Amino acid sequence: MSTRIILAGIIGGIVMFIWNFVAHELLPLGEMGVRLIPNEDAVTSVLQTNLGDTSGFYVFPSGGLTPGATREQKEAAMKKAEEQMAAGAGGVLIYRPKRIFNFPKRLGIEFATEMIESLLAVFLLAQTRITSFGGKVGFILTAGILAAIATNVPYANWYGFPKTFTLAQMIMMVVSFLLVGIVAALLLRKSVSTAAA
Repeated sequence: MSTRIILAGIIGGIVMFIWNFVAHELLPLGEMGVRLIPNEDAVTSVLQTNLGDTSGFYVFPSGGLTPGATREQKEAAMKKAEEQMAAGAGGVLIYRPKRIFNFPKRLGIEFATEMIESLLAVFLLAQTRITSFGGKVGFILTAGILAAIATNVPYANWYGFPKTFTLAQMIMMVVSFLLVGIVAALLLRKSVSTAAA
């Protein structure tokens, strides 16, 4: 992997990180579709009483589904859950009895994740024979659209994530990759021209 490709990936990752900071802290995108729970203490007390120390990803209603259910029992539970959802509340819950939230650590993980995304996108671009500025930007932008669809749409479809939340997450991701594409197209332009000559 050439130095120029690595440099484009690193700068792209930094630009992506800065954009996500702007989207979350200065624009309304980071909070779209996110609500706070009224009577939070009462709700968390009920959760702690019923879930205790068992952290996990919970889906409700369950339709009476139990661990080790047969295929027929799963089908019956799914039908009952659909009826329960139509009549009352339903959703997903990520529950942790206790979580020490280390903000610098989370920020570091976010930065590393975006750096890897950018490096991989630029590496993939470098494997192509695309020479035009628009083609390079379009290639990485397409990768971003693919990434935005791959997780966000299924989560909205199956788990009922709010449409505004889903849209905001997709916008942030697509813009992230657009910016990486612009950085990569600018930095890799000379190397492609030299190779072609």
